[in-house]
Amino acid sequence: MVTYGFYRLRQLRRVRRSLDSESAATLVHAFVTSRIDYCNVLLATDKLQRLLNAAARLVSGTRKFYRGLRQLMHVDLHWLDVPERVKFKLVSMVHNCLHHKAPRYLMDSCRPISDVANRRHLRSARRHYLVVPRHSLSSYGRRAFAVAGIILTPRVRSTGRSI
Repeated sequence: MVTYGFYRLRQLRRVRRSLDSESAATLVHAFVTSRIDYCNVLLATDKLQRLLNAAARLVSGTRKFYRGLRQLMHVDLHWLDVPERVKFKLVSMVHNCLHHKAPRYLMDSCRPISDVANRRHLRSARRHYLVVPRHSLSSYGRRAFAVAGIILTPRVRSTGRSI
């Protein structure tokens, strides 16, 4: 997936001179950043971040060792880094689950503690926390949606909005 992104960036770099910045940003988003968001939860690596940095340099026309690249990505392009993209994706999926806008198999993993019969009297039930299921593998278990999404969105109001 990363090699595909760099391949597309090389192709876009050839025609960059004939594009304005808005058209270049649209093409980079269509070919590169949309692929970064695809399965980035499983593949969140430094290679994806390097691909995102290269895409930002292509859109802005800056050199490889430009020191203000992070500010350019966050302020001007409004792009998040790869770890923040993963967190945003997980939190938005939990939000969709709580508002019944997600598939059933995802909504089943997002349950408030107050819905569990023997946990209704706990303080965490009154604070509107979600149930975090047990996981056995320390490497992949924490990255599962049922665990990672719930840990990133610990408190939920009764309306379903995260705090």
